[in-house]
Amino acid sequence: MSQKVAVLGTGKIGEALLSGMIRAGWAPSDLLVTARRPERAEELRARHGVTPVTNPEAAKTADTLILTVKPQDMGTLLDELAPHIPADRLVISGAAGIPTSFFEERLAAGTPVVRVMTNTPALVDEAMSVISAGTHATAGHLAHAEEIFGAVGKTLRVPESQQDACTALSGSGPAYFFYLVEAMTDAGILLGLPRDKAHELIVQSAIGAAVMLRDSGEHPVKLRENVTSPAGTTINAIRELENHGVRAALIAALEAARDRSRELASGNN
Repeated sequence: MSQKVAVLGTGKIGEALLSGMIRAGWAPSDLLVTARRPERAEELRARHGVTPVTNPEAAKTADTLILTVKPQDMGTLLDELAPHIPADRLVISGAAGIPTSFFEERLAAGTPVVRVMTNTPALVDEAMSVISAGTHATAGHLAHAEEIFGAVGKTLRVPESQQDACTALSGSGPAYFFYLVEAMTDAGILLGLPRDKAHELIVQSAIGAAVMLRDSGEHPVKLRENVTSPAGTTINAIRELENHGVRAALIAALEAARDRSRELASGNN
């Protein structure tokens, strides 16, 4: 862990990654950060002991560059970085929808690029980070990316052709669960429960269900059937979900998210 790693454009996810790396054993002295606002950079220094630098300084100094700016800002950042990045630097992109070829075309020939789609549970060390290799990235580069992002959750390697689908399922996935909890909380209020009690009931139910999905080894259909008694309350609720096309709506929603990821890749911001 003696290599220097720079996080460029350090927002909430970037800071969560820094914090996780430090807890995993990375020395703060080996971690560099850049931020658009100087006061943000100083805040990161005070909170984590990392070193604020400029983008060109990061490109010249760090062995690994993690680019966490928004997709629409990535081209501008690469224009600034390209003259300063040697071809032996590992570049990790955390920008949704942007293919590794976008970076390879703008950086020195042979520069290894790894694409990572993580999600906001990185803030609580429960992220799902999906990792894909660019043309010049080796197994060693992928392992290094896994070491970094493994500090804030689980990692999964997939071919880059599957990244847009993973963005729809996992990158955007937490928002779907928050949306469902919001709707169920409103239903609880409609049924006569105070908001705080409805929220607590739903959140704990969600946590328990997630742990069962993770640890039981059972298919979700089997777990659902275990809750669904003949002529009981659950099957009546499931019937209404099916009558209202909830399953079809979820599939359509994820297709829309995938399509938007593809649009971002084509430069349609």
